Amino acid sequence: MNTSTNQSLLRPELRDHENLSVYWDNHLRDAFDEAAPHIYPAMVEASLAHVLMLTRQGILPRTRGELLLKGLLALWARTEAGEQTYVFDGSVEDPYYFLEQQLAIECGIQTSELDVQLARSRNDLDAGVFRMVLRRQLLEQTALVVQAATDAAAQAAANADSLIIGFTHRRPAQPTTIGHVLAGLAEAFLSQAKDMLSIYEELNVSPLGSAAFTGTDLPIDSAMVGQLTGFDSSFTSSYEAVAGAEHFMRLAAVQARITATGARFSRVLLEWMTFKWIETPTAYTQGSSIMPQKKNPVVLEHMVSMAGVTAADMAATYANIGSAWYEDSNNATTDVQKHLWRAGERVVRFMRMMDGILLDLRVLQLPDYAEIVASGATTTAVAEALAALGVPWRGAHDIVGRLVRADAPADWTVDGVAKAFTDAGLEATEELVTTTLNAGQQPALILSRTQTGSPGADAVRHNAAQSQDRAERLGLEVQRRMNAIDEIRASLLRTASDAAERGRW
Repeated sequence: MNTSTNQSLLRPELRDHENLSVYWDNHLRDAFDEAAPHIYPAMVEASLAHVLMLTRQGILPRTRGELLLKGLLALWARTEAGEQTYVFDGSVEDPYYFLEQQLAIECGIQTSELDVQLARSRNDLDAGVFRMVLRRQLLEQTALVVQAATDAAAQAAANADSLIIGFTHRRPAQPTTIGHVLAGLAEAFLSQAKDMLSIYEELNVSPLGSAAFTGTDLPIDSAMVGQLTGFDSSFTSSYEAVAGAEHFMRLAAVQARITATGARFSRVLLEWMTFKWIETPTAYTQGSSIMPQKKNPVVLEHMVSMAGVTAADMAATYANIGSAWYEDSNNATTDVQKHLWRAGERVVRFMRMMDGILLDLRVLQLPDYAEIVASGATTTAVAEALAALGVPWRGAHDIVGRLVRADAPADWTVDGVAKAFTDAGLEATEELVTTTLNAGQQPALILSRTQTGSPGADAVRHNAAQSQDRAERLGLEVQRRMNAIDEIRASLLRTASDAAERGRW
């Protein structure tokens, strides 16, 4: 018997908004919602500079320039007051046409009467505002990295005597100190900060004026627009200005570097907390759902995961750019922005947490000497001490191997050490025996090491002081650049207002 029915299957809808096409509803709407809040303010700022330049160059009549400037200043004021809304209603396709729409309304004219895109393409405006948004984000990230370096160095100096077991390949290796590890971390952060300022130099080059990619025959002044918008210089190749993506790739890479380094240290911190060498700060924990005694420092797990997602954003950035032609292409520009913005915001949250943990780092219960000795961490120091007394390195290594196979260093005796030398065919002098026992059973001797950059307490403090000096210089440079951006924007607004309201061009 045929039990089939004549009912047809329901077809899933291809859009949520009937007034939008499938493409507009499933992509342009989403892209607008994601991009407009980021780039619209910078678009207004860049447009103020562009209209000023066009009018000063005599390309626009002053009456038209004044009208556009008044409209743009009104849009800026609305944006600054937090009153600008970004609604995708299908009347325009993207934030660039949205700006024109808003400006026309503010000026009381039709969009067909606008000149704001004269001698300008969506391409160079796109490239320009992306750089303007990213440079601010980059400096905010750099400031946090520099601050974390400063605080890591301060903790390094404070913990230069905090003796612990150092690991290689997850096995006890040699004695070191908490300060020695933190001094190294400070250097890693400083390396990243230095690279970020280098990226800033490449990022803060104005593409404005390159138009679609070939420039224009109109007598514009690209350098003027770049100066008015806070760029350090203007493009040398109008093609690279639009098609280029080197700054995107470098930025994505350093963001992944920052979180990857922080994730590695987060795993070390998790172990130190498990060993009870440092406190588990309550403010960075969650409680167990069934075990009331537990404080779970899950923030460190989250930070490792955040590093993974940032690496994925970097991979997506490189994949998009690598799949694009060397020309203006959404793959290499617009479509990578969401990854860079998202990663940048994540880096800010990540480094805030990292710095907070560094500030709250407190020693709880360091391993005692017996525990360090029992781990075997002192054996390399024994071999080096013997080599310093003239015993060939391989022979010294062999003697220490004999001793370790016979007993743990804590159980070595004068007679046992003397026998190891005799068995190796060497005279067991009192100096050799005493040196062997001291080096094997006194891990704190490493605190007296004088080698630059070593775990020696004075060496760690010196290293930390150097890092703090470097961090201060980098921090001042970051602040100088942030102040410069703010001052130039304020100057642009004053200049535009003088031109629009008082005719002072």
